[in-house]
Amino acid sequence: MAGRIARQINKIVIVGAPTSAGASIAGSEKAPKHLRAAGLATRLREAGFEVTDLGDSATIPFQPDDENPRARNLKSVVRSTESLRPLVEQAVRSGGLPLILGGDCSIALATVAGLRRYYPRALSLFYFDRDPDLNVPATSPSGFLDGMTVAHIAGRGAAELMRSQQLEPPLVREPEIVLFGIARLDPAEQEWLWRSPLHSHKAEKIASRSPAEAAREAVEEIHGHQHEFLFHLDADVIAHDEMAAVNHLGAGGLGLEYVQQVFTTLAAERYLAAIEITGYNPERDSDGKAAQTLVRLITNALKSRLITNSEKDPTTSTETTEVNVVPGSLETSQTQPDSDKEMDSPAE
Repeated sequence: MAGRIARQINKIVIVGAPTSAGASIAGSEKAPKHLRAAGLATRLREAGFEVTDLGDSATIPFQPDDENPRARNLKSVVRSTESLRPLVEQAVRSGGLPLILGGDCSIALATVAGLRRYYPRALSLFYFDRDPDLNVPATSPSGFLDGMTVAHIAGRGAAELMRSQQLEPPLVREPEIVLFGIARLDPAEQEWLWRSPLHSHKAEKIASRSPAEAAREAVEEIHGHQHEFLFHLDADVIAHDEMAAVNHLGAGGLGLEYVQQVFTTLAAERYLAAIEITGYNPERDSDGKAAQTLVRLITNALKSRLITNSEKDPTTSTETTEVNVVPGSLETSQTQPDSDKEMDSPAE
């Protein structure tokens, strides 16, 4: 079933995904609230965007789950993705650019599934993360599902989680996935990369290159100049001295300016279908500086997107795109009432 979506270049649609169900500790479920409180919508409006906030999916915090050491909190992660997916679909239908605020990395399954209902034949994934997230329950040393996100998107892992997306796996084919900025690999993940057509760029290799050039090359690898792609950004890809409010600190990572240039390059791409921000943990951000850093990162990149598109055609703010909706797959969205209100201060 074909349809048309009038994409509005100057419209951003915010969706919150307050979950840490797939993570190893609590805290990231508070990220959407804190990023809003840091003035994200206001900054985007000041940059010239029309901003709509669709509210949040279900709030599902981390809970210890020693009874299921191979796939901890699996049912909670399933519930989280099932709650988020209709909101992503609603954001896509609106014609704006979906900006999903997580949450742990497992939200990417719902985002990809929501996009696939509109782009079922061709969708790619640009995964900007220090970790490749390629473990499956049988190989994971920890059992935390956010470390298995890409594996499930590629069609391997817990059958219950893949079935819950209501689409035949894989959600994205391996040749259409690029892992960018990775630095921490478990043995099973390294073996997967050796055998797989999936693309990967280690942080140590790209750090010496032009960030814009490296990003554009990676987009080309996944055919992102020809069809839609999701940009996933985990805050832990940023060096810890510039972003300490994450679950797992470690040496290495990429400088904030490098990450900014990659983000800005990708934001200008015509086929960017959605952006998701994950990995930020407000419980490790007592002064709110990390939230402010992320808000600047997002708004600077998107401001450049608006300027770039205006320069291409100053008279055009919309672009009509034909999409092929998966028959019978769209669900009625159960969302919170639309709200553009800013919060006065971060939650405690």
